[in-house]
Amino acid sequence: MTTSARRVQGVYLTLLLGNTLAASFIWGINTLFLLDAGLTNFEAFAANAFFTAGMVIFEIPTGVVADTIGRRASYLLGTVTLSLSTALYWLLWLWHSPFVWWALASMLLGLGFTFFSGAVDAWLVDALSVTGYTGSLEAVFGRGLVVTGVAMFAGSVLGGVIAQATNLGVPFLLRAGVLVLMFVFAFIAMRDLGFTPDTTMGPLKATRNILAQSIEHGMRKRSVRYVILSAPFASGVGIYAFYALQPYVLQLYGDPKAYSIAGLAAAILSLAQVAGGIVAPRLRRMFAKRTTTVIGASLGSIVVLVLLGLTAFFWFAVVLLVVWGFVYAVAGPVRQAYLNDMIPSKQRATVLSFDSLFGSLGGVVVQPALGRAADLWGYGTSLVIGGAIELIGIPFLLASRRQGDPADTSGAHGNGDAIVSGS
Repeated sequence: MTTSARRVQGVYLTLLLGNTLAASFIWGINTLFLLDAGLTNFEAFAANAFFTAGMVIFEIPTGVVADTIGRRASYLLGTVTLSLSTALYWLLWLWHSPFVWWALASMLLGLGFTFFSGAVDAWLVDALSVTGYTGSLEAVFGRGLVVTGVAMFAGSVLGGVIAQATNLGVPFLLRAGVLVLMFVFAFIAMRDLGFTPDTTMGPLKATRNILAQSIEHGMRKRSVRYVILSAPFASGVGIYAFYALQPYVLQLYGDPKAYSIAGLAAAILSLAQVAGGIVAPRLRRMFAKRTTTVIGASLGSIVVLVLLGLTAFFWFAVVLLVVWGFVYAVAGPVRQAYLNDMIPSKQRATVLSFDSLFGSLGGVVVQPALGRAADLWGYGTSLVIGGAIELIGIPFLLASRRQGDPADTSGAHGNGDAIVSGS
């Protein structure tokens, strides 16, 4: 590996470390935070749905920023937007504001994350290509998953402990502060390599062009289309389950005020994510096709969600949490590498954002629906229903597999797959 490629990976991993540490301060207590502000389960998950609705609305416009102004500019705007909207969240909690304000603030959070989605991965792949990296994409994404898992563990534990020692609002302030530090780091260390921003078109024309390119390279290519169409089911259920598990674990534990236990649950998921990130490239080489790994992990996730919903024992639920986090993490790097290998370099950020948009669409519908199910029948039943919803995405993955795209078998053996620029 060249020195330049090693430096690119170092910057990428640092960005993931800072982003995840900032985000994970509140992951273990976010639902508890919303409920403490006076929201019902339905309203809490509806607020999360407005967050994902914000991602749906802003994915394409922020994709224009990444593909016309630059990936670095997109990242910097994301840190500023997220820091300010996180501070606003804290103020709404402080004031016990009505739901409508939570909905608006959640959409601003969604805007912040869309500046990241697609842009960071596209920056990495383009920069590695121009620096001569010929290794495995799964290996790089797997290292990223390990780093985010470690950061998630540290942030989740600290967030839960700090919330219990102080109050539920302090972790949100810590999150805003870390995001400011990440802005400074990215401003100094991040440079657009292997990508030349296109500023020849105005914003509206660029938006139309980006949307057209998303459709051309995303929806019209069948192998890519079916992967994207599977995203709403897995992503929608995954987001709901992650946040629903906070109060559900406390319910099984028997103490609704044990915020450190909620943080521990998120930390357990992070450790499982670390293991998944390490194992994913090795599991990939055991199968001829990438889709085998992704489909197998999805089926495993469904089974675990059903078992989680049916159990009444805290420690068994903890074991299931580990398994769910592991299988969910294994699918991530392989799915990322599969998509990246099917997308031309020039449209990479756009199509990845389009994929994220479809995942967000699932969250808009699934989260409030399952939140309402939790209000009516309990968290356990809502997780079982979630497993059934995730199952709907499996036929789409099978359809992508049947297309026989070369990306499905790329890197099955040996050292890995070379990064393709696409044409």
